[in-house]
Amino acid sequence: MRTIALLALAATAATAQFEDISGAKIRAHTRFLSSDLMEGRGVGVRGGDLATEYLATQFELAGAKPAGDSGTYFQRVPLTGVTTQPSVALSAGSLSFQWLDEFVGVSRRQNALDEFDAEAVFVGHGITAPEYQWDDFKDADVRGKVVVLFTNEPQSEDPKLFGGRALTYYGRWTYKYEQAIRKGAAAALIIHTTPTAGYGWEVVRTSWGREDTQVKLAAGQPALAFAGWLTSEAGERLLKAGGHSVAELLKAADERGFRPIPLGVRIRGRIPSQVRQIVTRNVAAIVPGSDAALAAEAVIFSAHWDHLGVGEAVRGDAIYNGSVDNATGCAMLIEIARAWASLAQKPKRSALFLAVTAEEGGLRGSEYYAQQPLVPPGKTAVGLNFDAFFPLGRTRDVVVAGAERTTFYPLVEDAARRFQYGIKPDPRPEQGSYYRSDHFSFAKAGIPAFSIHQGSDFVSQAQGTGSEIFREFNAKHYHQPSDEFHEDWDFSGLEHIARFGMLLGKTAANLERLPTWNAGDEFLPAREKSGVR
Repeated sequence: MRTIALLALAATAATAQFEDISGAKIRAHTRFLSSDLMEGRGVGVRGGDLATEYLATQFELAGAKPAGDSGTYFQRVPLTGVTTQPSVALSAGSLSFQWLDEFVGVSRRQNALDEFDAEAVFVGHGITAPEYQWDDFKDADVRGKVVVLFTNEPQSEDPKLFGGRALTYYGRWTYKYEQAIRKGAAAALIIHTTPTAGYGWEVVRTSWGREDTQVKLAAGQPALAFAGWLTSEAGERLLKAGGHSVAELLKAADERGFRPIPLGVRIRGRIPSQVRQIVTRNVAAIVPGSDAALAAEAVIFSAHWDHLGVGEAVRGDAIYNGSVDNATGCAMLIEIARAWASLAQKPKRSALFLAVTAEEGGLRGSEYYAQQPLVPPGKTAVGLNFDAFFPLGRTRDVVVAGAERTTFYPLVEDAARRFQYGIKPDPRPEQGSYYRSDHFSFAKAGIPAFSIHQGSDFVSQAQGTGSEIFREFNAKHYHQPSDEFHEDWDFSGLEHIARFGMLLGKTAANLERLPTWNAGDEFLPAREKSGVR
């Protein structure tokens, strides 16, 4: 109780001064960053370079100092870009599948051509979780084979089994491919269904039918010849060849006694790829702290600047502007930096403003930062991430999923009360949003980190309820060219949430002791036996 009381006192001190964060400026930054001129802010292309130059310029104008390599605002992030070519071929027995319409994916071996011809084995959800007494592989040897599986995890309302309704890392597609590699598989195919993935095939198609940004493989490092997805209909055809169905195997995969099922067919793949070396960059700026002893420690404010660039045209539009996702978060980051740098009395610790690259490719920029930190994790007070906001006015609530895993949470509750926010739980815990944004990379490195999201209780209901807005965006605009700027958007809510985030950052920056993960937290990512390293 004494610790909570001290934290509350620190929060009281932090609210002594409120900053002039401007919704109009957030609007202007969002409009520019999601304009067609930015060409969808693709990684390793002109649009992404323009976006990072803009961010660096705005940080400099705000008064934040360069924190990147060699006295610049940029931290170089080397990646390998792999693009599957349209001549790709995938077949099983007498069946053949159509690129984009029935399957998508990429080779992870970073070769100009990869080929495989191997037995297919269905492995349920592809999970090995000893703490839940769950093993979808049992004693099956899948070395050199093609594993076929579903994403997500066994459905349960029991929090002691895969977190109940909330998705754990075991349910993420990233884990599926990681585990397939560990088991020695040649390739892995996820059968897509909208309920298990949480989004439709159009999202998979646009996300996976383009260049994939990968960390460069070390010599001898194992990788999949193909990490891919099949539509539900294509999966049905494949399973039917082995005498099974999607519905049947979805049910079987949720049973603890499930055992791998050889499908009795060989899957053949010929995967030609365009491979290029990319040097992209995180944008990093810092406002030094005022305390000589604590200025070497920092609070991180982060947002990802990248989106999907220019890709397949949808209704005549090929630019994936990414206005909600995530020009909004970058705009808020710039405005918080401006307000922080303008403080007459700076907080004790420094503030690091980090716009990271290649989030859409698998959190690559934030992972690189976690491996090559500008401020050591042990000296980072907290990481506050901003990702995808709807400029539709104010909400009465916020979502801070992951904050409850830290000793910083009492301060979050106090700040929410001061801003008259209710703290709502993650509205879609089954989608595993905690594992899908850049704070997760920081959390794995030991930094108490979480994303700040607006809630669903909008003050104005003119645009519909929050759940309706989110559902429509997810179904129609997420990772689509239609995620574009709208002149009639109301940025007052983003201004308010940016102020809330700044208060959290100031409070952390002035604490006497750094926050930590809650002792014994069984959901701490660094402790999950899920292959996260």
